[in-house]
Amino acid sequence: MPVTPAEKSGGGPLPVRAAAGRVGQTGHVRKKWIVAAQRKHQKPRHRSISGHTARTAATLALASAASAGALEGTGQAEPRLTAAQVKAKVDKLYHEAEIATEQYNGVKERAKAAADRVDTLQDEAARRTERLNSARTELGSAAAAQYRTGAIAPSMRLALASDPDDYLDRAMLADRAGVRQAAAVRSVQGQLRELDRLHAEAGRKSDELGKHRAKLRKHKKDINAKLASAQRLLDRLTAAERRQVTDGLHGGSGDARASRGLPRDLARDLARGSVNAPNSRAAQAVSYAYDALGSPYVWGASGPNSFDCSGLTQAAYRSTGVSLPRTTYTQINAGRRVARSELAPGDLVFFYSGVSHVGLYVGNGQMIHAPNPNAPVRVAPVDSMPFSGATRVA
Repeated sequence: MPVTPAEKSGGGPLPVRAAAGRVGQTGHVRKKWIVAAQRKHQKPRHRSISGHTARTAATLALASAASAGALEGTGQAEPRLTAAQVKAKVDKLYHEAEIATEQYNGVKERAKAAADRVDTLQDEAARRTERLNSARTELGSAAAAQYRTGAIAPSMRLALASDPDDYLDRAMLADRAGVRQAAAVRSVQGQLRELDRLHAEAGRKSDELGKHRAKLRKHKKDINAKLASAQRLLDRLTAAERRQVTDGLHGGSGDARASRGLPRDLARDLARGSVNAPNSRAAQAVSYAYDALGSPYVWGASGPNSFDCSGLTQAAYRSTGVSLPRTTYTQINAGRRVARSELAPGDLVFFYSGVSHVGLYVGNGQMIHAPNPNAPVRVAPVDSMPFSGATRVA
């Protein structure tokens, strides 16, 4: 019979009933511990909300969502602008875009001049390099010949010569050739210096051209941004409001058809090319502008199918053989200034304090000009914009 732990300890065997009781108690305790452990690891059950509590929670959730939506809408909604407010904003944007356009035109003109100068310098450098190489070749041949004959002393060559007089004549020629050779060397040195100067100037002009092109990109980005902002504002209007607003924008008043924008006799004279201008070139420029009525406004364009304001006046006078500068602020100095009371057909009329807009005066207080992207080339009163000066070109 195996010995129990109790017997090993000297306590003797337990009574059967006592042992059974102890075992029973131990099993009961273990069962309680297992149940408690299971409850500890089980997820707590959520009590369902019902009745008044459920209704209150739902009401609070809906109210919170509505409040959040209202706040979100308030943060994103754009204020409703009146047609007059849109017109004021768009007119300002168009004016700023036109200033940037004239700056773009000026930089573009300077960039073209720089590019042309770079081409000229490079062509000149190529021609001079070719001449320099020819001169070097001639000097090399002369130096080689001198090296071959230079080993014998002149006195010895005279003694060995069959005809001393002939030798002396050739010696004099050689001396003069040496003088010419020295001059050729100096010429080559001068050509090298000039070639270095041309390369240096071409490098400076290339750097200048790069800066002009960077400015062109900046002006182009600025112009497009302003025009896009103006268009977004106009898109918020109804079709009727848009027509009403664009008709008066930045010199856009007037009409693209001469029969409505000009007095009948002046329209007839323009059509015949017999407008009462100071000279034939001015009359021809007016006739060109008359033919351009209805052409679209495109910033940076100078014809033949689209124009900006200074592009139209430049193209009109180009058709007469007169070369005008590209920008408004240079065109105003392209002739003799005239007072407003002395205006005659063919005169250039300028507007705004910064001289940022120009039109071609056609008589009877009217001009032909390219107003803005929403208005094609048209006839308009000179009084439609703040007048700043006038110039008679030819």
